[in-house]
Amino acid sequence: MSQIVERRMTGVRLGAVTVLDAVQDVIEGASCVTLFLAAGSDISRLEVNHGAEAISQISVGGAVSATYAVPPNDLVTLQVNDAKTEIAPVAAEHRLFEGRNILAAVRNGEDAATVAAWLRYHVETQDAQGAVIVDRARSGAQPRFAETLDRALAERGVDCPVVLMSSDLPLGKPDMPPEAHPFNVPEAPGKDRMKVPPPSPWDAPLGVMSLYEILRARFLGDARAVANLDVHDLLPSGAPNIFDSAVEANGGVIALVGRHCYPWRVRKGEGPRFGDHICVQFDAQGGRQRWCIAPAKAPKNAIWRLIRIGNAPPDRSRTQLFYRHMALRHPAPSISKIVPKTSLIEHPPLITMAEQYWSHKPVRMPELAPDPVPEKGRRAIVTTMKNEGPFILEWLAYHRAIGFDDVLVYTNDCTDGTDTMLDLLQAKGLVQHRDNPFRDSGLKPQHAALQASEDEPVIRNAKWATCIDVDEFINIKTGDGTLDALFDAVPDANMIAMTWRLFGNGDVHEYADCPITEQFQRCAPEFARKPHQAWGFKTLFQNIGLFKKLGVHRPKGLNPQLWEEINWVNGSGQPLPREMYRNGWRSTTDTYGYDLVQLNHYAVRSAESFLVKRDRGRVNHVDRDQGLAYWFRMNNNAEEDRSIQPRLAMMRNELDRLLSDPEIRAAHDAAVRAHRDKIAALKATESYAAFYAELTGDRLQKLSRLHRHFGSNVFLAGPGVVPDEVLLRDPDGDWFFTVDEVEETAH
Repeated sequence: MSQIVERRMTGVRLGAVTVLDAVQDVIEGASCVTLFLAAGSDISRLEVNHGAEAISQISVGGAVSATYAVPPNDLVTLQVNDAKTEIAPVAAEHRLFEGRNILAAVRNGEDAATVAAWLRYHVETQDAQGAVIVDRARSGAQPRFAETLDRALAERGVDCPVVLMSSDLPLGKPDMPPEAHPFNVPEAPGKDRMKVPPPSPWDAPLGVMSLYEILRARFLGDARAVANLDVHDLLPSGAPNIFDSAVEANGGVIALVGRHCYPWRVRKGEGPRFGDHICVQFDAQGGRQRWCIAPAKAPKNAIWRLIRIGNAPPDRSRTQLFYRHMALRHPAPSISKIVPKTSLIEHPPLITMAEQYWSHKPVRMPELAPDPVPEKGRRAIVTTMKNEGPFILEWLAYHRAIGFDDVLVYTNDCTDGTDTMLDLLQAKGLVQHRDNPFRDSGLKPQHAALQASEDEPVIRNAKWATCIDVDEFINIKTGDGTLDALFDAVPDANMIAMTWRLFGNGDVHEYADCPITEQFQRCAPEFARKPHQAWGFKTLFQNIGLFKKLGVHRPKGLNPQLWEEINWVNGSGQPLPREMYRNGWRSTTDTYGYDLVQLNHYAVRSAESFLVKRDRGRVNHVDRDQGLAYWFRMNNNAEEDRSIQPRLAMMRNELDRLLSDPEIRAAHDAAVRAHRDKIAALKATESYAAFYAELTGDRLQKLSRLHRHFGSNVFLAGPGVVPDEVLLRDPDGDWFFTVDEVEETAH
């Protein structure tokens, strides 16, 4: 039957020094003790046996271990300043695992049934012959786990030695009180997915930095081979024997790479098991690094660490995959608590393991197929507006001219005639106008509008759809500048990312009733990594069911079964990487492109119009002031771009047609008067008069041409952090300015 051996680390704290373990062994014929100190311990303050000198000393991630010559079976005296104690080192027990294939693992709270199933699996598939399991449970956290595990192993017919290793110390930094060391803190499973306390050095994934050196010294130095796999990790069924591979490898070390796997769903009332795990993340990168070592063949100066063996490069020709079963690692009420389900896809090898080895019927993902793409279909825009009356007709005319059929507009709290103008345009069959339902939904206005639009026939029946604002113009640079020309240029694409080109005010201060696409021609350069918003994009996408809902920058809620159906290209027609599919909203140095299409973003317009925009407030960030920091970020005047100008004749023709309708002309003129009246009223106040003076001053005009020279922190802090002497530098020169990290301002 199984042989459970319980062991504890020897531990003591002496002020600035924490000794985690003390192991006695015969090294090169001499009796020695090796002291393993916690990371952060100051070994220079430690006196051993009244001044004995260390024979050797190594550091693993700041955790020092030092070896001293001592008489056999003697107590060891430790002293730090006035604190003094004697400890009895534990004798190394190499014979227990001598010549065997051993698993070295950490238990993070997994139950006995899981541990027994894990060990049996590797005994049967990898010829494992024993295990050393470090139990991170505190003393008494799970009483008599050894007895429970012994029964579970017996029930499964597993007969091999198992060491359960624990510690009476919290095993953190010397100055940490025990209550600062929570049990079973998981490695971070994903942003905002689990509320966990800050990990201690022991409870964190790295644990004790020298943990594996402790296991080597106490138990594993004479093993045939040792594989570092935790109790939720499995080698694939049918995989080569990792122990044999390590013995045969050059240098005696092979690398193991762990891929996270997950259930799609665990049946109600049941806990997760290995056989439930049939999914992986389609966009996951890298993997968890682990190792397998043949101690006799590895270099003598090899150092056993968590993710690699120091001083012993692995034989890369023998690297092997393993799976980390994350619902066992992070038990949670639902899988979505530990991983975004939009990233999960079924993985056939895991399904095979579940059904053939575990004889389990896992819950499968529902089958899903994309909606068919109609040969012909309408093109639709959904947008939100508030007090945008003077700018509606140009924007509508432009996008009708390039090929959009339908425009769905949501408004709220308009005082300049925007809503009445849109009602008129709806009556004439030019737009669909709705009141924004954000007050009843609890959502921000833009998000509420997008949610409501999903039920509108004009969006549901569209072949192509996008969400753009009234200050954004889709600038198509191929063919005749129409949507047809764009679609012809990327015939296989079903999503097109249109990266912003931030257009500034071009030192235009006063509002004029003429098209903004004709007035403003200065903008950020194409290569504009900063500010962070400069490379934001909006997405033109086929409405074929790849995603569950609309989003501000791109559709959201990917149906992961359909991820391979996505053909998402950038503005130059180049495919975007799969890592963008779930959450991407801005371009990068590898993904930006403007050759076929860009999104001209006239975020500030004239200085006078910006006063009204600031007074109106932001549609998506209603609690943020559009003050100087916003103007500074979005007002880019570094260079000229006239690429949209050849398309404006089409816009002018459609605009003239709209304005030829007396009712539409009257509504537009009323909105213009309201806009001018609002400007005058704001400039009559002391605060807005000062704000306008600053917007139009020489300082901000110069800053608008220097953006490429500034670091991110400058844009977060606002224009006030830029010294006056920086304004005198050559805008075309090769220089860089930034400040220390700051929290983003509310403006």
